[in-house]
Amino acid sequence: MAIWITGTTKSGKTSRLVTEFSQWVRKRLTTSSKTFPQQNLSATVLVLAANNHNRRELSNLLSAAVEGTYPVVCKTPVGFVSDEVELFWPLIFEQLKIKPQFPLRLRPETEQELATQLWREHPQWGSLIETTKEYQVVRETLDLLQLAGASCIRAEDIPVILEQGISNLTEDGAKRHSLRGELILQWRDWALARGLLSYGLIYDLYWRYLLPNTQYQYHLIRRYPAVFADDTDDYPAIAKNLIEVLLEQGAEAVFTYNPEGKIRLGLNADPHYWQELQNRCLVKTLSVSSNSLITTESVANIIQLITETAYGADIPSCIESIQTISRAELLRETAAYIIQIVKNQQVQPEDIAIIAPGLDEIARYTLIEILSASGIPIEPVNEQRPLISSPLVRALLTLMALVYPGIGRLLDRDSIAEMLTILSQKPLGEKLVPQIDPVRAGLLADYCYNVNPEQPDLLPIESFPRWDRLGHQATNAYQQIIEWINNIRLQQHKQCFITPTMFLHQGIEHFLNKNNHYSYARLSSLRELIETAQHYWEVDRRLKQTEPSFQTQAVSVAQFIQLLRRGTITANPLPQRQFPPKQGAISLATIFQYRSLKTSHPWQFWLDAGSHLWSKGGAATLFAAPLFLKEWSGKTWMAEDEYEMEQQRLARIIRDLLGRVTEKVILCHSDLGVNGTEQIGALLPLVQGSRQVIINS
Repeated sequence: MAIWITGTTKSGKTSRLVTEFSQWVRKRLTTSSKTFPQQNLSATVLVLAANNHNRRELSNLLSAAVEGTYPVVCKTPVGFVSDEVELFWPLIFEQLKIKPQFPLRLRPETEQELATQLWREHPQWGSLIETTKEYQVVRETLDLLQLAGASCIRAEDIPVILEQGISNLTEDGAKRHSLRGELILQWRDWALARGLLSYGLIYDLYWRYLLPNTQYQYHLIRRYPAVFADDTDDYPAIAKNLIEVLLEQGAEAVFTYNPEGKIRLGLNADPHYWQELQNRCLVKTLSVSSNSLITTESVANIIQLITETAYGADIPSCIESIQTISRAELLRETAAYIIQIVKNQQVQPEDIAIIAPGLDEIARYTLIEILSASGIPIEPVNEQRPLISSPLVRALLTLMALVYPGIGRLLDRDSIAEMLTILSQKPLGEKLVPQIDPVRAGLLADYCYNVNPEQPDLLPIESFPRWDRLGHQATNAYQQIIEWINNIRLQQHKQCFITPTMFLHQGIEHFLNKNNHYSYARLSSLRELIETAQHYWEVDRRLKQTEPSFQTQAVSVAQFIQLLRRGTITANPLPQRQFPPKQGAISLATIFQYRSLKTSHPWQFWLDAGSHLWSKGGAATLFAAPLFLKEWSGKTWMAEDEYEMEQQRLARIIRDLLGRVTEKVILCHSDLGVNGTEQIGALLPLVQGSRQVIINS
């Protein structure tokens, strides 16, 4: 039997799923062995969650509910599909008749780099990037393969879909779509021949070759006699096809679905296609408790106000606003009001969430600086900052360019000075103090850095005429750095070959591991740097197995440094820290991050409430995503369709956020945005109709 649990935000869907799981396990364990033969005792339960944070939370809830008495495999849909493709790889390469080698999964940034190198050799590549940045063209093209695979659509059909779906298509536009399709097939064949797998390729292989395989289906149902899937409104179509195979073979199932969720719509999710599954399930509808902060009727009035500009609608008193002229003033007043209510003990920091449609560096820095200076902790949710923004990472890359020959062009005086300062840090009390301060580091970079494209070098300290003015501390630290570099070069010369990954390990161990004062963010950057290097050179070795003359080590190291400098890699190492901010801190998040967190706060501050970005998908919507939904009619996607989708998205966001607040919503609006333009977004009528808070000066 399959159960379909449907309900809006905070209606208890996950709790009901946990209850159903507990009942199923008790029934399973108490049933006689005659019902479940010995060969099926190794079967487990397949549990699916929308993202990694929810996966960890759900896995803990289920394990606690049954006190660890039954094995649970908890995965995200893409995680499950990826593991299955690797586990049953022999079934795939037999059908494709490709070289039998263990598959190597690519990170998105590595996929981007390799695809760019491959496609640059295409004679028509220049025509595709003449009006758009190369990085964007490559990313969009690879995303098309991922969208098609997640929707169980053949990669060969992508050009036809784009031609049918995109409006105002010229003859040149049609040619570019055809070229995109050709490049996608070229990338697929090139990567598979080398055993390289990206998410798009994994999806494509799973639905075309693995899922229909009868031998695979036999093993699938024996391993998973039951499936429990939470938040199915955020799952791709390929996961529904997987579930249908299990159901047809007699598996039991429980699903939860939020008709007002659909957080990942535009990022491979196909909620309407998944909703069709409820027709073969026992449907249980949950409702939100009657003591919610804002009634269902009030929420409906608010949505009507912002989507239809129905002025005169009653706005609940729990919705207030902060309104200023400039964006800078808004950030200051928002921070001042938060300080005021925390100091007056109206609310604790952990009970506050600041939510924005997009968090620029100015807002992030300003809020963190002002609140931290007042002793109020604030932490961004799932912050993803480029690795290259870490001074520790930049210093290690500079060190790498000094040791490996042939890449001196990547160095300059400023990077050398920064490296000397960072690598000379020593603990002093609770702080890290550089032995070579920035001024002395600048002088050393001016006088002791020997510029050489093939083999740059740090000259003896005596090359600086007034080296005696540097002081013993800086002189000693500089000489230790030179000594370490020369020692590594000597080992290389003696054929004690040191790979770039080993080099980074040794550099961290020698210069940085002695310090115990690094924050979690800094340590995350170092761990992610090592993980990235390990992956990069693992791919490099694989390519050299098929193409011995692929590229020299100097070129590989240079490309690795340039890859990081482009800022495409962020610090999200394994094991990951818990997704929510640390206890006692204000949460700072984008709308997408906050909704994905599935949490609630007594107080919510909606930053830039007048921005038009509240109704836009932004980075949470992939290029041409609506054309790959199962419900797409095949007609051209017009501006009217886009507007309707934006209105629906905005309504879902408002319902979801209002369902996650228990005391106050503060709308933070400035007449002028960060770039000086007037803010006249969809939430403006709500802002104008709300009562302004009083901020004590």
